[in-house]
This record gives sequence, C-alpha cells and structure tokens, in this order.
Amino acid sequence: MGFGPFLQLEELIPDVALIQALKERWDPECHAFLFPWGHMVPTLEDVVRITGLRVDGQAVTGTTYRSYQEPVERLLDLEVRGERSSLVGCTALQASLGVANARHRTGEGQAEYLARLTEDARAVLAEEEGEAADRDLRRFLILVIGKLILGTRGDPAGCRCLPLLEDLSSVGNYAWGAALLAHLFDSLGTSSQETGVAGFFLLLQVWVYYRLPSLGRGVARRRGAVPLLQCWRFCRDERSLRRQVTLIWDSLDTIPFGHVQWTPYVGENDATQPWVERGRPYFGRDIWLHCFNTVVPLHHRLVARTLGLHQVVVEFPTRQRAWERPGRSFRGIQ
Repeated sequence: MGFGPFLQLEELIPDVALIQALKERWDPECHAFLFPWGHMVPTLEDVVRITGLRVDGQAVTGTTYRSYQEPVERLLDLEVRGERSSLVGCTALQASLGVANARHRTGEGQAEYLARLTEDARAVLAEEEGEAADRDLRRFLILVIGKLILGTRGDPAGCRCLPLLEDLSSVGNYAWGAALLAHLFDSLGTSSQETGVAGFFLLLQVWVYYRLPSLGRGVARRRGAVPLLQCWRFCRDERSLRRQVTLIWDSLDTIPFGHVQWTPYVGENDATQPWVERGRPYFGRDIWLHCFNTVVPLHHRLVARTLGLHQVVVEFPTRQRAWERPGRSFRGIQ
C-alpha cells in the first residue's frame, strides 16, 4: 500500500523548541518560512526522502461529510466523537484491533510506539480473513493516517480519509506524502497563540537538520539509512523550553548565508529509494498540494536555490491586515 518505508521509521524524539521557533517564521501569505537570507520551505523531495511516503499519484481529496457516523459504523463498526465529528478515539480503535494495552510507555517516542503497535496489529490481522480482516486493516490505517500522517492534536484520530479506504486495493495509489505536506502547511498557518503543530512535524525537524546544520539540533546516527529520518537523533537540551526557543530565534537571525545547505541530497544513493525516482517529476514544479478540503500552493520559484538554480527576486503582495502598513508588500531574496 506504499506505507512500508514509513512504518519502518525508528524513534526520533520530538524537538518541541525547534518546531515552536520555526512556526514563528512561517509566512502564511506565500506558505514558506521567512529567514534573513530569504524564503525556505520543505518540498516534495524532502517529504519523499525523509518519510518514504509517495508524492505522485492521485490527489488525496474527495467528498467530505458533515458527519462521518455512517461510514465509521459501516466500515469500522465504531462511533465518532459527537454528531458532527470526523474523529474517532484512539483508545477505541486500539481496543477494536485487540491491542488496547499497546499504549505509550514512559519515555517512548511516537515512532517506537507505532512500531510496537504495528507488530501487535499484524499478529491480530494474521489470525483473521475476509470482511473481518478488511475491517481491522481499515482500523489500523486510520491510526496510521489519521493520527500520524494527517495527525490531530490530542488523543482522537481523524477519519476524513475513510471513504478512500473503502476500496483497499486503491489505497496505495494516493499521494499521501503530498497530503502530509498540505496538512502541515495548513497547521503552521494557525494562530501563533496556539502552541505546537498538528501533523507529522518530525518532517520539519529533520528538514532543519539537513538544511541548517549549524543550529546543532540534531546528531547523525545511521549514515546511509533510508528513509532519511532514520539517520538522525535529537541532541537533547536540558535548558527550559522558553530559553531554547529564544536561543533558536537568535541563531536564525545570525546564521551566515554560507552555512545554509541548499542542496543537501547531492550524492545520495537513490538506487535504494525507489520512491524517490517515482516522485522526481514533481520535485521542481510549482504545484497545488491537496488534503481533502485543504488546498495550498507549493512555490518552488521562491526557493530555486534548493534546486541548484539561481534565485531571482519574487514579490508577493500581501492582504491588508491590522498589523501591516498600508501598501506593504514582501520582496523575496534580493
């Protein structure tokens, strides 16, 4: 179904301070991070190489419903949380799979927890067949997609993807990696008063490790491993969260232009990553990213240097807002 490399990812401790500092740099007008040296943004190539998820194929879109109770009852034999909800409790999902005891252990990372849950779920699925096996497979996919790839804050898992899981033979045809990026961009655009980011924010973490290594937030651990998320571990910082965020802000303001890694994947052995070759036609294109009723642009022309090209000035007029000067427009890299 295309989730094999993603499900094999090993534990990576979340760098909460780094993610919070990055969120403050997000420019919602052009869907990119704004740094003193210009724009930077995770691309489809970053998604493919870091997560192993597919970015080519059918867009993750379709009909969304006011209430998902009917498809949830029919396909999962469960109930949603509320009359007009698209959320299913993770505890109920795990219990329905027979892995109710597979809960987070003290000090356990999300990837390690998922690996243990996957192993337990496989043992359950191996004992079933027919409609029961299909139902439990959909339940497991809701955990993977609704809690990790298109993750929500808190305990529940989203089930907007459930209509796409009705035909299990077509699940692998969708561009789940592109949907992950769209969902992440949408989450970054929420109010700065909200802490944290919904979605698979470990992508941002490893993206920074490759692009801005001088921040010193990650340590290489398994060179040559794929997907590339497995090559890194978080460099633990014992300082307070507020202090860490402040130091990261200061560092981002003073990083020399020459320390930015625009093309970090040069020399990578793509022969061991077939998912990279499939997605390559999309790497350098301005494209719309789809995640159901969320559609956001990916402006490669803002970050031409990541493609090894010359960066020209790009101007984006902004919508008038109370905190902006009348007539203000942002100019990209000079």
